[in-house]
Order: sequence, then structure tokens, then C-alpha cells
Amino acid sequence: MTVRVVPLDTINLGNRSYLAHDGQIAVAVDVPRDVDRMIAAAAVEGVRIEFVLDTHNHGDWLTGGPALARLVGARYAAPAEIGAAQRGLTFVDGAQLRAGAMTLRARHTPGHTPGHMSYELRDGELPVGVFTGGSMLHGAVGRTDLVDPTRTEALAHAQFHSVRLLGNDLPQDTEVFPTHGFGSFCSATPTTGDASTIGQQRTSNPALTSDEGAFVATLLAGLDAYPAYYARMGPANRAGVSPIDLSPPAAVGGGELSQRASAGEWVVDLRSRAAFAAGHLPGSYNVDATGNAVTYLGWLMPAEAALTLLGDSTEQVAAVQRELALIGIERPKGATTGRPDSWTGGTPLWEFRRADFRDLAREWQPGLLVLDVRRHLEWRSSHISGAMHVPLHELADRLDEIPEGTIWVHCGSGFRAAIAASILDRTARYHPVLLDDDFENAEPAGLTLTASAPVSATNR
Repeated sequence: MTVRVVPLDTINLGNRSYLAHDGQIAVAVDVPRDVDRMIAAAAVEGVRIEFVLDTHNHGDWLTGGPALARLVGARYAAPAEIGAAQRGLTFVDGAQLRAGAMTLRARHTPGHTPGHMSYELRDGELPVGVFTGGSMLHGAVGRTDLVDPTRTEALAHAQFHSVRLLGNDLPQDTEVFPTHGFGSFCSATPTTGDASTIGQQRTSNPALTSDEGAFVATLLAGLDAYPAYYARMGPANRAGVSPIDLSPPAAVGGGELSQRASAGEWVVDLRSRAAFAAGHLPGSYNVDATGNAVTYLGWLMPAEAALTLLGDSTEQVAAVQRELALIGIERPKGATTGRPDSWTGGTPLWEFRRADFRDLAREWQPGLLVLDVRRHLEWRSSHISGAMHVPLHELADRLDEIPEGTIWVHCGSGFRAAIAASILDRTARYHPVLLDDDFENAEPAGLTLTASAPVSATNR
């Protein structure tokens, strides 16, 4: 294959963009707002970007497609659903464009969104790949409930036929290049592997191995909560995305940080959960930057909240700032780095205990409160007998349901539990104990697990 496809991952959003080229001319597909990465990739490859494509109106990030096209003098092309403010060329089913030795053919593949397009990539006339966006993923499909809850089931049926269209029409050695599915909440179920072909999908993708009724039923049963900020992305993409601004936020001193936290602003400590538990600014939140900080900050923080970032280094703060800009959270109000004892303005640091499931098993007694902050489907699959369940994304609105006192908080790994512990720690009612441990260690530690009845579609 003379055509080369270079993937660019946005790891914490679970997405992948692509630069396809023939050695001279390139096409960029599903580019996020920080377009400098795609420009740098093209420079490394020594190619000129002639076209920039979007497969659909993205619901999980802000597109950088039109901005990239303007910056490099390329033409932007996308489905009509993207919106007039962003649109250049409008793709319809069967439309083709030539870019050097490459030909790209648009295929209407509704399901993830109604107007979704996949793009067959041909080296001359030979199909060599297909950019599938949120349609056919690696061993899964894109979820169908992000556009309109009343259309979820109809779009699930459409998704089945779209994936079958690609699976039946393309040669088995055609490479599959999805945008979603590398940890993205846009995937209906977990994906498998980092690369795949049409032939491999014919034996592993549920839309190609199940009948339509079973496929739709399984897809609908697997849908769980998704980040709240998703509701803002589609309209923002249609309206037009402003250029990204990654200039450093203003530096903030210790006394001011305490005032902001006391006033209820979002002062977010990006350090490790172990460091946060050992000593932190009173009233601050912990979202460990080594985990998926962007998704959970975007999910939990009110859209117009003032945000201040506390980090180990300017590099750590800058990395999180970049990711937040991809979902429309613009420059933070302020930031600081260094030692936490310099952030308090003389106020003593707060701390709470870290433990593991062996500690919980040893100290178990009647009345001990365990709070599970995983999502509904995780809880339904297996949970500690006697635990209380409040998903992390519901916690702030349900604090009045949680009894006062010591609370052992866990999730699947410790990351979400640390966020929950920091929320609880902001009030004197609670004394959180962070279970910084993998849930798979709970049963071997001696704790009793159980499963629960399926949740309804309206209570996910």
C-alpha cells in the first residue's frame, strides 16, 4: 500500500484522528480543536494537507476541522449535520474526492448520529481502509443515545444496517480506522484491540455476528450514563468553534486560593490521589492528572464555574488545560504549582486516610458504611454486599442521602473514589477513607460480593 495512515490519539477522550497521505498530499480526518498536533504530524511526514474531513457532528469534543483547513489552506468537507457555520464541502452518500493518489468515497452510515458518514480510502481504485468515525468500531459500535433519547432505538437499528453495509461491501483486508472506542464514552460497549480489518470485524463485531433484534437489545441494555458536557458539544460544533487559546492562566497566591475554595469555586488539585490524601488545601477537589481528568472535570463541574488548577508542575497544568479546551472549558481563572503548604495562606492542610480492600475486610463491622461510586452497570454486575451506591456523577446532588461519619469510598481503581472523597471532605459531616485499590481485589480480600437486578433505561 503506497498510502500511509498516521493515527493521532487523544488518549483521555478515547479518540483517534488520522492523517492519510500518498507521500505528498494528505487528508486529515476527525481533527480535535488542538490542531497544532496535526500540523506537526504533517510536517514530520513531509506532506501537504489538501482536505480536512469530519465523519459526523461530534458529541464528545470540539472539532478543529474548519480551523485546520483555514490555517493550512485546505478544503473542509463534512456531512450536512455539522451545520452551516462550519461546513465547507457537504458530503452526500456516494460522493468522492481525489487527493493525489488517494480517492475517498463517502458512505452514509447513520446510527451514532443521523447524518454520519464513513469514508472509504482507496489507493487509486483499490480499497485499503475505511474511516468509520462512530459507526463500526473495533469489536463494537458507537452508542446511539447521544442525539435524542426518543431516537435511540431507531438509531440502534440504523447502526446495525450501517455496520453491515461496510462489513459486506468492503474487502476483508480493508483496514478499519474508527475515531471512537479507545476508552471513549461514545462506544456502546468496550472495544477490543488497537487495529483491525473488515475480515476480523466479520467474526468479532456484534452487528456482524448477531441478528438485528439481539444486536439492538444488547446495545440498549449496555447503555449507561455519559458525561454531562456531551450535551454542549454538538450545538457548539454546529455554531462554530473559536480558535483554541492555550496561553498560561494567571498565577494565584496562597491566600487567594483559600478564598476561592471557601467561596465554593472549583479549585482542583491535579496531584496524585496519594499526595492529596496526605495533605491538601481545604475545600479543594482532587482530580488526579494521571487519570482521565478531562472527562471527569467536564462531567462534574458546572459549565460556567470558575476553575483554578493546582499542580505539581507547569507542564502538568498545561497538559490538563489543553485537554479541557477540547471540550470547551476555556482558559482557567488561575493556576499555581509547588508545595501544598504554600497554597493555604497559613491555614493547616487537611488530610484523610488511604486504605485497600484488605484493610476494609479486617475492620469490617456492623454499621460500617461503604460507598460505591461506580456507574450503574458496574454496580449491577457485582458489588460489595451491604454497600451504598451513589454514582460519582450523582454524588454532589445526593449528599443529603449519605449518613454522617466515616465513609469508606471505592470505585474500580481508586481514581473516581479519590474525586468522591474530595467532594465528601469539603464538609465537616464526613470523614472519608479512600479505598485506593482495584475492585478485583475486593473478593480475594474476604469481602462478599453480590449482583443486583438490571436497572431501567430511565435510571442509568
